[in-house]
Amino acid sequence: MVSATWFIDFGSTQMGFRIGLGFLVLVSLCFTVKPQCSKSCDALASYYVWQGTNLTSIGDVLNTTDSTIVAYNKDSVPNIYSVRFGIRVNVPFTCGCTNGNHGQMFEWDVRTGDTYDRIAKIFYSNLTTVEDLEWFNSYDPNNIPNNAKVNVTVNCTCGNSAVSEDYGLFITYPLRPEDSLDSIAGTERLDQALLQRYNPGVNFSQGSGIVYIPGKALVITPDKPGESNADGRGLTGISVDKSVEFSYEELARATDNFSLANKIGQGGFGVVYYAELRGEKAAIKKMDMQASKEFLAELNVLTRVHHLNLVRLIGYCVEGSLFLVYEYIENGNLSQHLRGSGKGRDPLPWPIRVQIALDSARGLEYIHEHTVPVYIHRDIKSANILIDKNFHAKVADFGLTKLTEVGSTSLPTRLVGTFGYMPPEYAQYGDVSPKVDVYAFGVVIFELISAKEAVFREDGSSSESKGLVGLFEEVLNQPDLEDLRKLVDPNLGDNYPLDSVHKMAQLGKACTKENKDLRPSMRSIVVALMTLSSSAEDWDVGSFYENQALVNLMSGR
Repeated sequence: MVSATWFIDFGSTQMGFRIGLGFLVLVSLCFTVKPQCSKSCDALASYYVWQGTNLTSIGDVLNTTDSTIVAYNKDSVPNIYSVRFGIRVNVPFTCGCTNGNHGQMFEWDVRTGDTYDRIAKIFYSNLTTVEDLEWFNSYDPNNIPNNAKVNVTVNCTCGNSAVSEDYGLFITYPLRPEDSLDSIAGTERLDQALLQRYNPGVNFSQGSGIVYIPGKALVITPDKPGESNADGRGLTGISVDKSVEFSYEELARATDNFSLANKIGQGGFGVVYYAELRGEKAAIKKMDMQASKEFLAELNVLTRVHHLNLVRLIGYCVEGSLFLVYEYIENGNLSQHLRGSGKGRDPLPWPIRVQIALDSARGLEYIHEHTVPVYIHRDIKSANILIDKNFHAKVADFGLTKLTEVGSTSLPTRLVGTFGYMPPEYAQYGDVSPKVDVYAFGVVIFELISAKEAVFREDGSSSESKGLVGLFEEVLNQPDLEDLRKLVDPNLGDNYPLDSVHKMAQLGKACTKENKDLRPSMRSIVVALMTLSSSAEDWDVGSFYENQALVNLMSGR
């Protein structure tokens, strides 16, 4: 076993950076082919699709999305729903640069039965090695604790101008027993001599180890024939029917060069500006290029899914930065309304709160029940529910959305979302299903009742934080309904029917049950809220949904 060791300066701390290479010739490869670098670059990983995985799982392993993978594999993967076992797919990632050496570190959430060998050979498809995992982690290889986070290194390169200046994007390519210089050159349509120059001394038929081969960068395909895109960095391939491609100049004019006067919001992935475009009021989200997977996820959803209670995408732009253009929603988001009383906003009346819950549930029901595959939002919260001028709600911000086939299973996902809205199975194990959104929606229901944040401190004190789920569960276990009044938003005064609030709170409790199988579906929730907002108390709602306890609850039985 031969390895190379570098010392990398992280501020005042030096860390031994060891890359286990597995065989002698790759030592020469790393020092010869991987030049000293001063910045990161785009790279690709050649991932062998093992039986039982899918594009969503592969994307989670390397922190990207299924639609992005499709964009880089048009010849072999026709769409996000179809990938064959036994082929390779190119997966984009950022090739980092630390103290002049290329490499990228990922994080794996350990589940029962995981070993370094399984993580390296199966989940990371030999893009890393057992030796690397042992070096970068302190766990006993024979007893890795469940829920541990394992550091996973993937080697990469930004090219070598001494070989050729024609290539700037490279594939980290794990060799397999069936590979040879001739077969790789033929499959990748590359010159054999060029491949050998990039990998001096390497025997391509040795059946293991990593080589680096030139790959192709991608650009967004223009909607109109003859047009070209000025940027061309790493994005392409998704259908954008019903969306308009805007130029940077048009967006800059509409926002007065993205002035602070036009800024109307800011989130984790970008800044939002108000604009008027082509006679329509719009909200423009400006995102960094590093947010390409969130950009593609949102574009993927909103160009395919259209519903009254989902924010409408008008168009996009990829020039210098990433831009998404939405319909403008006049009344801000639900969080602002619930916690904005006294700041120029009147408190939302109780009937409006029920209507907002129903509108939001309808939007989620649509992506859970009426699309194939199912979309899972993963970041439902009051800040992502927009309120229009008529006080109807629209679900927004689909940058973390996942797709899943009905009945499918997948690897544990990379944990994203907002603390306080995550259910136990997701926060602890990365287990994703539509019930993740149901749980978060239950927290939103508690917010609608109390106007408190999902995680809060009493009276703004420095005491320990509390969660709405635990607070409501404690009160709802009491027999006296009067205890519930203490949780109702004081801005409502006495202008609410306690029975209605109680039913709404019980619905929230059902949504936030620890066991996901006991939570209702969004279809059940929609019908429950319809009965709550309707004066038709004699509805036979049992035919609408399967949860009999919820039927009884919302029917007042």
